[in-house]
Amino acid sequence: MSTFTTILAIIVMGLVALVLVRGLFNMMKGGDANRSNKLMQMRVLLQAIAVVLIMLTLWITGGGR
Repeated sequence: MSTFTTILAIIVMGLVALVLVRGLFNMMKGGDANRSNKLMQMRVLLQAIAVVLIMLTLWITGGGR
């Protein structure tokens, strides 16, 4: 179970990075402000999911003891 949550957390962290880069490119090219806002909201949601998965992994594994 901890391997599954670890892999899932890594995937979600990769998605956070991808959304961040897409948002930065959208801002640099002067794209739609609504799109930038939606990307920011998605990034915050994905970060929250990543934190929950990391905490769940630490709880399952006993905090790395």
